[in-house]
Amino acid sequence: MNEITLIIPAKDEPNALPLVLNEIKKKKLPVKVLIVMRKEDIKTLEATNGYDCEVLFQSKKGYGNAIVEGINNVKTKYSCIFYADGSTDPIYIELMLEKLQNQNLDLIFGSRYEKNAYSFDDDFITRLGNHGFTFLGNFFMNLKITDLLFTYIFAKTECLKSMELSCDDYCLCIEIPYKAKLAKFNYATIPCIERKRFADKKKVKAFSDGLKILLYFFSKYLNTINR
Repeated sequence: MNEITLIIPAKDEPNALPLVLNEIKKKKLPVKVLIVMRKEDIKTLEATNGYDCEVLFQSKKGYGNAIVEGINNVKTKYSCIFYADGSTDPIYIELMLEKLQNQNLDLIFGSRYEKNAYSFDDDFITRLGNHGFTFLGNFFMNLKITDLLFTYIFAKTECLKSMELSCDDYCLCIEIPYKAKLAKFNYATIPCIERKRFADKKKVKAFSDGLKILLYFFSKYLNTINR
């Protein structure tokens, strides 16, 4: 597991991030931790003091940009996209690694909507949107994923880098499985329980971000049928 880097995009998480880093420390997870954030986010930066982690300042804004720049700076064999708010439980990291190696996979997608999985951070609107986008992805693109918008993803770093990801916003959650499908990578899902965020405020704007994702989805679908 010392070949794993946790990529943690962080924006205005001065209270949640230390709890996440402390949990990783207490569990003695043999992973490298890469925090990707804006340089101007002083309070979140100060929250990393005293923890064994690397901080990378992103060159542009956006959740997707933080992950993309994080991926491009990872030097370990495996990468895992992890949340700064505490909703992703680290107990699944070892399970993801085991499944990826045993089944000779390239990527593992965490899912909140399989048997023995659940989300404590969902409300009616986000649950409806998540199921809707997952249906669209499976129906139009044959992605065979049970939770399209959950970016708790474990993968071979070389595969993520080869995708040449470019989305700066939440559309990245569509871009990763879409490009994994195009590249014919071997991927699967694993049931996960998404916890309530530890602190601070939720960043996703359900309607405006959902509209951006929807427009991006259909632009990729049109690209698919015109190939």
